[in-house]
Amino acid sequence: MSDIKILDCTFRDGGYYNAWDFSTPLINTYLEAMKAAQVDIVELGFRFLKNSGFKGPCAYATDEFIRSLSIPQGLEVGVMLNGADLLTDLGLVPTLERLFPETADTTPVGLVRFACHYREFEQVLPAVGWLAERGYKVGFNLMQITERTEDEVRHYARTSKEWPIEALYFADSMGSMSPDDVSRIIGWMRQEWDGPIGVHTHDNMGQALANTLRAAADGATWLDATVTGMGRGPGNARTEELVIEAESLRARPANLVPLMSLIRETFQPMKMHYGWGSNPYYYLSGKYGIHPTYVQEMMGDARYSEEDMLAVLDFLRQEGGSKFSSDRLSGARTFYRGEPHGSWSPRTMMDGRDVLILGTGPGVGAHRAALEDYIRRTRPLVLSLNTQSDIASDLIDLRVACHPVRLMADCEQHATLPQPLITPFSMLPDDLRNNLGDKEVLDFGLAVSPGDFGFETTHCVVPAPLVLAYSLAVATSGGAKRILMAGFDGYPAGDRRNDETADILAVYKAHTRDVMLSLTPTRHAISTASLYGYLE
Repeated sequence: MSDIKILDCTFRDGGYYNAWDFSTPLINTYLEAMKAAQVDIVELGFRFLKNSGFKGPCAYATDEFIRSLSIPQGLEVGVMLNGADLLTDLGLVPTLERLFPETADTTPVGLVRFACHYREFEQVLPAVGWLAERGYKVGFNLMQITERTEDEVRHYARTSKEWPIEALYFADSMGSMSPDDVSRIIGWMRQEWDGPIGVHTHDNMGQALANTLRAAADGATWLDATVTGMGRGPGNARTEELVIEAESLRARPANLVPLMSLIRETFQPMKMHYGWGSNPYYYLSGKYGIHPTYVQEMMGDARYSEEDMLAVLDFLRQEGGSKFSSDRLSGARTFYRGEPHGSWSPRTMMDGRDVLILGTGPGVGAHRAALEDYIRRTRPLVLSLNTQSDIASDLIDLRVACHPVRLMADCEQHATLPQPLITPFSMLPDDLRNNLGDKEVLDFGLAVSPGDFGFETTHCVVPAPLVLAYSLAVATSGGAKRILMAGFDGYPAGDRRNDETADILAVYKAHTRDVMLSLTPTRHAISTASLYGYLE
């Protein structure tokens, strides 16, 4: 246990939240806190090869930048390099020469770590020899270890033994491992590798510290952590907790005061702002081996509701999501695939009529009395989105819903509501159709095509699988004379859902004559008339 080294990689892993833009005063304060807390190594950032979009100094962690810092004596400094950056047209050695122009005896960097996928590691291993010849210590980290078989893990360890590697790491990239899984991986590695083993854990399922401590108990001596767990997705084992455990493991007293002050003054406010840390969505991503960046991207995008996020994670669970892809994320949100089909035509009820769509905004409840009076006087066909029930039930003719997860959540409530439900019933998953039971449904199909609307007899095409787009398509396919709207108030300024609604409305107007009229206040680009005045 006295051999244990704690490596803090806050400014490397945490940079995924703020583009590695940490200030020099903050880094200097952090370095003093790390020294006081008995952290052995600090990994100050990446050395990215590409320069695309703004990234702060810790994305490149150059020798010049590191020299500008106040590094306490005895605190070792490291940087990380993605193995994929060496496998470009530039070539491995020219890339290394560009990223490491100095030998270790003239630079403040003592340790270089590589992060590699299994398919890359043998191609990257020669870089270990190149750096070692120039005096650097080299660590090697195999990512997504849970996807590897015993033979593959042993091959990784056996092949790495041929190179001067200081510590051979594995990373629980998906945060899906248990302590027993960690123990098993170390056992496999130990059959081929007798050098130091390191572990980098993620906290998707709240097991990062437990997994790190189990690794230490089974002989791992290089342990990663970050301050408050700051890191991509749910983050990592927390440095402040690991150094507390390490006091007894190593019999080295730590001064935690500077670190705790740093957390209170800087990192806790940053955590509140950026939102790293485990939650049920990250837990699901860990459970199903889904790359945590999917969750991180969705949580940072207000267009993704709770229903969207759960539906995306369920899709990725079935289709595979171990590698992040922005295109795959967009596709996963579509839900409806294949040729659209249905069996009900809205023209049987809507042709030539005013159709009033009730949204879920507060405008419906705020103007309830006037809306109810208007409906009784003019008798439009009233569609209520999802389970909106802020007016008298007998004034609502039909309900509209299309989001599978929202439908699943509302199944019991729909069963008690008397109105027939317009939904892409024949295109829904079997379990959802079964859960709707004896509910009277009007099967109107749906296809999703960004930037497009289509209005067919028994199905529609919409730009996004949102109930607003679907309800507009239903009314238009039905030949509505006017589409009256209430309860589409809009979202607070800066909420990206306003942009998504604006896109839907713009596409709708480009594909048909504009027959929309809002009867209650709205921030959206919808023509508005007062519910309290005379409407022609």
